[in-house]
Amino acid sequence: MKLQLPGQSLVLLIGPSGSGRSTLASRHFPPTEVLSESGGNTSQEATLHADVAARLARGAFTVIDDVPLSAESRKRWMALAREHHVPLVALVLDLPEALLLERNRLRPGTSARGLRNQVQQLQNALRSLPKEGFKHIHVLTPETVDAVEFERQRVPGHRQDEHGPFDIIGDIHGCFEELKALLTKLGYTVAPRADGARGFDVGVPAGRKVVFLGDLIDRGPGVTEVLRLVMGMVEAGTALCVPGNHEIKLLKKLRGKDVRVARGLAMTLEQLEREPPEFSGAVADFIEARSPHYVLDDGRLVVAHAGLKESMHGRDSTEMRDFALYGETTGEADAYGLPVRADWAEQYRGSAVVVYGHTSVPEAEWVHNTVCLDTGCVFGGKLTALRYPERELVSVPAQQEYWKSRTPLHAQP
Repeated sequence: MKLQLPGQSLVLLIGPSGSGRSTLASRHFPPTEVLSESGGNTSQEATLHADVAARLARGAFTVIDDVPLSAESRKRWMALAREHHVPLVALVLDLPEALLLERNRLRPGTSARGLRNQVQQLQNALRSLPKEGFKHIHVLTPETVDAVEFERQRVPGHRQDEHGPFDIIGDIHGCFEELKALLTKLGYTVAPRADGARGFDVGVPAGRKVVFLGDLIDRGPGVTEVLRLVMGMVEAGTALCVPGNHEIKLLKKLRGKDVRVARGLAMTLEQLEREPPEFSGAVADFIEARSPHYVLDDGRLVVAHAGLKESMHGRDSTEMRDFALYGETTGEADAYGLPVRADWAEQYRGSAVVVYGHTSVPEAEWVHNTVCLDTGCVFGGKLTALRYPERELVSVPAQQEYWKSRTPLHAQP
């Protein structure tokens, strides 16, 4: 039996005395990755907490053995994992009470009554773990514990080995003609597929790769053409794409979820209805497979639809995904009833260049090593790309105003 473990995570080994936690740890994890919560005094607990925090801060895979069965103990590790934006994994050893009693028969200090209490605590924990926020729970039994193998999953956004050069393109919103014009200006060629199939052959300048920042869809007239071009380039290995909030809403709709269909999404659905039925399924699969952000060029470049704080670079957590898709708000509303965006870029002091879109701006401008490329093409602005590492901004004007904005350009998400 092979279990997938996130390559950057905090793993808790949970089980009663004699369940084989330490044996499991020594069999599957290097000693440098395993820390123990045994000891019990305040000084040792503080030291362990500091050691684990330091490891998580640098993204090191960490296993904690001998975790007490109390919910309170798990709660503090959950808080630490959230602070460092890493998944928390529970490896639970659920063995029969009779087997545990036999294993502990000759162990000093372990009474039958105490062991039965631990077994009951474990059953309580198994019911409680999903409610506590654990998304990765693996229960090992006598039938599986000796056969289990663990495989480390690559963190989805880790693409440091890709060095570009890149052409990073902001929010397209169905503006296909402008996308073709921008790619042409950047030195690419776009033509219908030579084999007659629906889609496009895109000629790529030697060594370059496109990065699309999401919000490919809604509001504009060429949604399906944009999707075919982007999906084809990603499949060919000549482009990367992160999803935007508009793609995530479409994904929910295509997967049968109950979402409010605003006018922009309605336009996308109308265009998809004119396509073969299998195309919508391919679109949903494409969106679902995308990483919320990428760390590129040995960590010197980070791309995400709505940007990303430095503490979230290269991490995989619910908070990271939400920030990458929607950004951060102050909790207030502006005069138009829209959420007020927190100016995370103004506070950013990281060494990595962060390139993003999501909130339309009249001009792409650098702010503390970050730049927003959503220059409101669908609202009659322009479509903008960043050449990286050249740091050259390239734009083409919108051919028309496809979507009438009720608010200033910079307020549109």
